[in-house]
Amino acid sequence: MVYSLTYRRPASSKASTLSVGSGDSDGKKSYDAESTSGGSQMSHGIPDALSFERIISGGTCPPCTVREFLNYLKYIELAAENLQFYLWFRDYCKRFDALPDREKALAPAWTLEQAEAESHAQARKAKPAPEAAVIFKGTDFADGRRAPDGDLTPYGGDSTPNPQTPSVHSKFENVDNSSEATLSDWQRSTTTATTIDPARAAEAAFESAGEKVQPFAVQPYREEITRIIAIYIAENGPRQLNLSSRERNVLLRALAYTTHPSAFRDVITTIEWSLRRQAHPNFIRWTICNGNRPRVIFARGLGIFLIVAGIVIGILLDLSSVGRGWRVFSALAFLIGISTMIAAYKGMCVVLHGMHHRHLRPWELFASDDEPQLQEIFKESPESLQGNSFEDEPWVAKYDKRNVVRKVFDREVWIEEPAMRQIQDTIFLQSLLGAFVITCLFEAVFLAVPKGKFF
Repeated sequence: MVYSLTYRRPASSKASTLSVGSGDSDGKKSYDAESTSGGSQMSHGIPDALSFERIISGGTCPPCTVREFLNYLKYIELAAENLQFYLWFRDYCKRFDALPDREKALAPAWTLEQAEAESHAQARKAKPAPEAAVIFKGTDFADGRRAPDGDLTPYGGDSTPNPQTPSVHSKFENVDNSSEATLSDWQRSTTTATTIDPARAAEAAFESAGEKVQPFAVQPYREEITRIIAIYIAENGPRQLNLSSRERNVLLRALAYTTHPSAFRDVITTIEWSLRRQAHPNFIRWTICNGNRPRVIFARGLGIFLIVAGIVIGILLDLSSVGRGWRVFSALAFLIGISTMIAAYKGMCVVLHGMHHRHLRPWELFASDDEPQLQEIFKESPESLQGNSFEDEPWVAKYDKRNVVRKVFDREVWIEEPAMRQIQDTIFLQSLLGAFVITCLFEAVFLAVPKGKFF
């Protein structure tokens, strides 16, 4: 039996379907997130080999695996909650579909009609007074507003859009931003299992949504859903999702009625849209950078030095009495320096690229063998009751103590993903082509100057 959760995307893309199947014979998840052109249209310029579906399904190699994707969201964008919840939901759909029919019957599906009726009820509760409607008419706070680009928001209907949290980059790996970023205000501090009671947190969340009747305890996975509410849905949860009040209330009313995966229909739509349109393209662009920030700054400095050296050599040859042909020797410094600068602008070090290597990330340098496996991240475990704050992790202090020279020449590893190597090869060739054109312009100027014959 297959459950299909159909949802709407923005007007720029077609409708998609989340299918919960029975699973493959080898134990892999039978879960398809089908979108236009296999998801590639959601991430312009990204090859199909690095598409969102391929990464999530485990069809890529380091540094483009789900583990690296999750680490990027945790340490760089500071927004790992969406992917953690998405991975849990995929696993939950598979486990729910594997239940016997008699257990599935205890948790009926949450239909579209029920969801729309509940959404309209929440909208009526949140409808502003007539005086306020007049004041906000024509502004972004008016009802039924549209996104700035004119497309309907991915939340559907007349619900108030949930603005996406802007990406905040970590000070450890942001090679394109010189300012050090700090944790955003909404980043939750670490909450241990001894300071949170999932049952009480879920009960308070249900009451805040106006649901006084306790959910049916006999429904399958009710205890797990209680923990998920306490972690991801409840106010001030350790991994609270960025949901609007209306979305949260509709979801809680659905979860009070059933534990069927269809109860998460609207929320998973929002989360997947954010992962596809924002997190995934940002992750691929960030992964292209093969060097850490000190190494890229060093590469930029080296490029500037070579360009200045080329200018000095050209001037000295113009002032000398040697033949014009000798002036071409300055072109070598120009070509190497300009190509190095262009590649460094993209976050690449040409030396590392020549070996198809990359620097280990700060959290990879001090990784221990007892780290939880990926499957433990989104399954029910004590670690899931903790937030995503990493300031207290041991590697932070250890990395800060490393001197700049050691950071420039940090440990390197081979880039295993062929598609990523191909992207980097393309960028390197583009930098060489751009450097060749600019070098020709410089040499044309030097060759046009008559001999100085000063020495």
